[in-house]
Amino acid sequence: MPSVLSAGQEQDYRKDGFIIVRNMFSAAEVDLLRRAMEEDPEIAAHSLIRPDTQGGGTRISLWNRAGNSVYGLAARTARMVDTAEALIGEPVYHFQSKLTAKDPFGGGAWEWHQDYGYWYYNGCLRPDMLSMMIALDRSDRTNGCLQVIRGSHRLGRIDHLQVTEKQNSADPARLEHILARHEVVHCELDPGDALIFHANTLHRSDQNQSPNRRWTLIICYNAVANDTVTRDDDRYYVPLDKVGDDAVLAAGLKFAGGGREHFTSQSYVPAAEKAS
Repeated sequence: MPSVLSAGQEQDYRKDGFIIVRNMFSAAEVDLLRRAMEEDPEIAAHSLIRPDTQGGGTRISLWNRAGNSVYGLAARTARMVDTAEALIGEPVYHFQSKLTAKDPFGGGAWEWHQDYGYWYYNGCLRPDMLSMMIALDRSDRTNGCLQVIRGSHRLGRIDHLQVTEKQNSADPARLEHILARHEVVHCELDPGDALIFHANTLHRSDQNQSPNRRWTLIICYNAVANDTVTRDDDRYYVPLDKVGDDAVLAAGLKFAGGGREHFTSQSYVPAAEKAS
């Protein structure tokens, strides 16, 4: 199956470092994914808090394999895999997935950062990687939608500094100049929409101070040829068994089982110099 993107959208991704795809998943599929995030005992058992600098925190659950759960199958659907391969330009494998749960009135902020600012330390030599953020709820400015800096993926990997025990931020001194020259885009999504962004695209989000939660499922892919050169954690290459686009609805509300998803017990934050 070909990529879900038009030639123009692929060009926009390469120019801007991100693209929004409306209705990547249908309402019925989103209902299954949302319920799985709410009801799967494995998701709850591996829930972690990522504190911000303002006293809030985002709940996350992370897993490194795309198994046979409904959300594992979502990561393996042809529409997702083929689109990732079209944008990266090479065969891909599933690198990681996570639930990011910003609950009402305090769901945490994220500082400006690049995902490759973290993944570099997982042993990925190149930033030939991307993330697909699937909105499970309405995501807008009121509840802390993701913000991206247009074209920042072309700036290369930026040094990051530690701002909390669980968060690193792109160098604030460099950010000052980047923000003066580049546009910040608030990526507002409806349930089922996907924000696809390059591993070097700078992004952040505000706290959720609204009464409406903001939950997203983020699925990340890496080029097979960019397999990690270290085996310190299990994000290294495992063949990705692509499934048809009907797999999510066919599976129904299927939870994780048998340890196939490889949930993590702690989030990975590479050591960095502390911000002053």
